[in-house]
Amino acid sequence: MNTPYFYEICIEGHLAGGWSDWFEGLTIQHDTCQVTTLRGSFIDQAALLGILNKIHALNLTLISINRSAVHSQDAL
Repeated sequence: MNTPYFYEICIEGHLAGGWSDWFEGLTIQHDTCQVTTLRGSFIDQAALLGILNKIHALNLTLISINRSAVHSQDAL
């Protein structure tokens, strides 16, 4: 993976915004259906795996992972 990709990682429940630093500065957004979305770019698969390991370590339920080549705001 040579190109950084933008990811949206959805987890079940409400994760406070203060966790952003622990999650490598990812943006944390809450949905009305008790879903938290972590958004940001990763330089490689190892960085993505690091975040997934943190999600696992906190015993959070992973709902989905979506990847795009461009940041979602850039596509607007």
